[in-house]
Amino acid sequence: MNSEEEFFDAVSGFDSDHSGEFSEASQVAGGLDADSGRGPGTKGTKGPGRGGSVGARPPQENGLQTHRTSLPAPMFTRSDFSVWSILKKCIGLELSKITMPIVFNEPLSFLQRITEYMEHVYLLHEASRLALPLERMQAVAAFAVSAVASQWERTGKPFNPLLGETYELIREDLGFRFISEQVSHHPPISAFYSEGLRQDFVFHGSIYPKLKFWGKSVEAEPRGTITLELLQQNEAYTWTNPTCCVHNVIIGKLWIEQYGTVEILNHRTGDKCVLHFKSCGLFGKELHKVEGYIQDKDKKKLFIIYGKWTECLWSIDPVSYESFKKQEKRGDHLRKVSPEASSKKGDSEVADNVPEAQETVQVIPGSRLLWRINTRPPNSAQMYNFTSFTVTLNELQDGMEESLPPTDCRLRPDIRGMENGHMDLASREKERLEEKQRDARRERAREEIAWRTRWFYQGNNPHTGTPDWLYAGGYFERNFSDCPDIY
Repeated sequence: MNSEEEFFDAVSGFDSDHSGEFSEASQVAGGLDADSGRGPGTKGTKGPGRGGSVGARPPQENGLQTHRTSLPAPMFTRSDFSVWSILKKCIGLELSKITMPIVFNEPLSFLQRITEYMEHVYLLHEASRLALPLERMQAVAAFAVSAVASQWERTGKPFNPLLGETYELIREDLGFRFISEQVSHHPPISAFYSEGLRQDFVFHGSIYPKLKFWGKSVEAEPRGTITLELLQQNEAYTWTNPTCCVHNVIIGKLWIEQYGTVEILNHRTGDKCVLHFKSCGLFGKELHKVEGYIQDKDKKKLFIIYGKWTECLWSIDPVSYESFKKQEKRGDHLRKVSPEASSKKGDSEVADNVPEAQETVQVIPGSRLLWRINTRPPNSAQMYNFTSFTVTLNELQDGMEESLPPTDCRLRPDIRGMENGHMDLASREKERLEEKQRDARRERAREEIAWRTRWFYQGNNPHTGTPDWLYAGGYFERNFSDCPDIY
């Protein structure tokens, strides 16, 4: 196997060793095929789906389709596996020449993980209804922060999407539909497109994170532009995601932090929101914190934004914020260095201390709540720390196969096997799919045939002018006759 083949069959997620308007735990859902007026889970009366009887209808509650609240099997322990023997030669390098054992995965494709951006989609509906541009920017900023909230304590890596793999999600109850495709394997690029069912927004982008291993941690640097268009206001916003880092991949308890600066630009008004995702620091005081501001086109700061990406986000006017900080500083005192913090080692054999969770966000009087994270299900720790929204993503209801393309993630046998707790089967299927992908690549090279994407095309972002993958349309007409055979 050459290095290119090794690269593109290696990891593309996170490796490891071992209050909004909607609460997902209490929501019911109805899928909508907008081209036919029927939900993909309500069409199948011709034959059995996976896990149901012939002609069975999806569960119903008050006339709406319901979704599952747990996975079919609990996650496997990773404590019996050592990742150090795999990673010790990769310090400082991009994670390009290794394939991790399946036990370090979670039963989702990276395309499904991207879909988790939509968990707090109510913020986009809210933004489209707000009258003032600066109010809309606050809602968009909250959405950008909420989009990474599902990564809290998620230390498993998603499965690499196969070239041509797709994923769709239609949630009538949440007011959106979503389609993604793995458009490139060289380098790995995932493109996505989502739109509001009320014709209020379009949300799209292409993602290709760059991963590096630093001895005790794995860092995912974001690549690719995120674009949001509010259709009724004729506004477009663009930004990139913060860097995500998983600590203690060799020894110790795994923990995650997000850090870096996210700049959200309103291309119509020139308003900008600058958000600083803080690194935890020596004493963990800054762990999970997000601080920033909204400024107008003349760079005048009009709002201060603060909170935690694992908890909530608030806004306040700059005068009140500065007044509070001055009072706080007068009453502050120096902290002593703890023995644990001062004894940190750089050796990869020593774990990074897990920062102690600081108290909840201190709310400054006069602040406005922009977003609060949904409560996770009580059995989340046994389900890869999934949110209630995430638990539903790989659900395959009776009859759904008849309306999905053969490339949809839900039909991947390795992910399905892992979700059902059949790890040996999942591992064999993963190897088979990767070899099938390599054979197909070699066959195209022999015949000098270029890969053709199905639902996205390469172009320039209409707002930034930078290279991007754009939705070609037509997916929801459901003509899947020429989809590739990848499974």
